Amino acid sequence: MAALARSVLRYSARHEAAASDSFAAHVIHGLSDSSKWLSAKYFYDAAGSALFEQITDLPEYYPTRTELRILHDHAREMAGYIPLSAALVEFGTGSTRKARILIDAAPQLAAYVPVDISAEFLNQEAVAVRRDFPWLAVLPLVADFTRDFDLPSQIRSRPRVGFFPGSTIGNFEPDDAAEFLRQAGRILGVGATMIVGVDRIKDTAVLNAAYDDAAGVTAKFNLNVLTRMNRELGGNFDLSAFRHRAFYNAEEHRIEMHLESLKDQSATVAGRTFDFRKGETIHTENSYKYTVESFRTLAEAAGWRPVATWTDEKDYFAVHALKL
Repeated sequence: MAALARSVLRYSARHEAAASDSFAAHVIHGLSDSSKWLSAKYFYDAAGSALFEQITDLPEYYPTRTELRILHDHAREMAGYIPLSAALVEFGTGSTRKARILIDAAPQLAAYVPVDISAEFLNQEAVAVRRDFPWLAVLPLVADFTRDFDLPSQIRSRPRVGFFPGSTIGNFEPDDAAEFLRQAGRILGVGATMIVGVDRIKDTAVLNAAYDDAAGVTAKFNLNVLTRMNRELGGNFDLSAFRHRAFYNAEEHRIEMHLESLKDQSATVAGRTFDFRKGETIHTENSYKYTVESFRTLAEAAGWRPVATWTDEKDYFAVHALKL
């Protein structure tokens, strides 16, 4: 099928204005489009966040364990880019286990600001970090990291280091990824550092397996957005009438995730009824893959200066340090 030229974490002002800020408005806008889509940020309710944590431990899902290995192996070097008394601002936190590696390697940190849209999961993680790092000011911030937000007043006079692991940058269209990096620069301020995890282009079979695991956990994660729509927006989606599809689009250098209708059907959500043809899909996520050089070029276009890159022995993943 034709690629859907729309970011599932779409950043552009035109799209945000059209879709408004609410879950219901996003769903209506996306399902009304000629090629149906949903924003991947709505995967992450409490159930979705828990399912994603299960995904990260699957044997097929290399990104998390590979990035963790890079962080463990090079955390001391990364800590060299963190100034004295700095605040670490993590965009789209989820689990804090990657941030913990940096925090442990950088005792010069004064504060940690995890930013996430899922308040319940975020607050649970913040409590655990406070317990394990009692010397660190932990200031959780419930916000959509794809939009402008204000940092806590307690850190406004401190040097700031952005942290964006997990190759979440790949969920943006490339132009929107550059705009996100510009926004992060505005939030963090002149002189900031940004540490970013980026998945690399590799063998198609490895990529496809990572997003369509044998145990079906990624399928549950993808279908959970329909469960959430049923629960929160009065939907009546039959989950057994949709299936998870994921594949690598080599021309676009991205994994695509879709929910495919298994029959001709209709479903109601947020007071609207939508028709689905058999084989029609809802495009739920993109995950772009980069070479080291192509990501450096993108970062430079967004006003950042690449200063270091760390990779694994298979060249599956890269962690970049950028300076503003």
